[in-house]
Amino acid sequence: MKVDILFIAAHPDDVELCCAGTVFRHIDQGATVGIVDLTRGELGTRGNADIRFQEATEAAEIMGLAFRENLGLRDGFFEFTDENKFPIIKSIRRHQPEIVITNAVSDRHPDHGRASKLISDCCFLSGLVKIELEENRAPLKAWRPKQVYHMIQDHYHHPDICVDITAYIDKKAQAVMAFKSQFYDPFSSEPFTPISGLDFQEFLRARAREMGRLIGVEFAEGYTMEGPVKKDTLLE
Repeated sequence: MKVDILFIAAHPDDVELCCAGTVFRHIDQGATVGIVDLTRGELGTRGNADIRFQEATEAAEIMGLAFRENLGLRDGFFEFTDENKFPIIKSIRRHQPEIVITNAVSDRHPDHGRASKLISDCCFLSGLVKIELEENRAPLKAWRPKQVYHMIQDHYHHPDICVDITAYIDKKAQAVMAFKSQFYDPFSSEPFTPISGLDFQEFLRARAREMGRLIGVEFAEGYTMEGPVKKDTLLE
């Protein structure tokens, strides 16, 4: 199905952590939103791939997504190969998004910056008519999103654009905590990680407050952009 906004990210939970408020806001405004996860997050210290799949499904239901797909690339080891590019290009052509939002251009986790570049390249390649791909014996028409945005993850990047999520900050927390295996649980016996402490939940809220301060609201999510946005008037 065609969607307005397609999130393509390295791991299940990347979108929830950085963009869930944006998802809620746009769906409330009538936009269609989908997520494509590149990997199953199988190298995560806590939980396992099957648990992450169940959690991703629950988060998708909480956010009201049009769909969520997983391409099954190797967590930690996906590279810039044709084998990895073609499934991403197919997803872009299948869903024909106006906007693609992907991982941060660089970050603490090496998968994030690598996914950012891989997905950005695929957004361009998807628009080349001489790349001929089929699905169920039907050709997939060339399609290039109008804009590619990059989320801001663990490392700080100055945003080019911020989305007011003040009305959705509590819903965002609910979507994040669908990934119970990864985040704060005082009863968990699994190893501690940089994102499993209660302080990380406080960091997420503080980051949203920081982004909100930049645009004069209480909470926001920030993004960097690959190119300028067309405006017919500066008052738009």
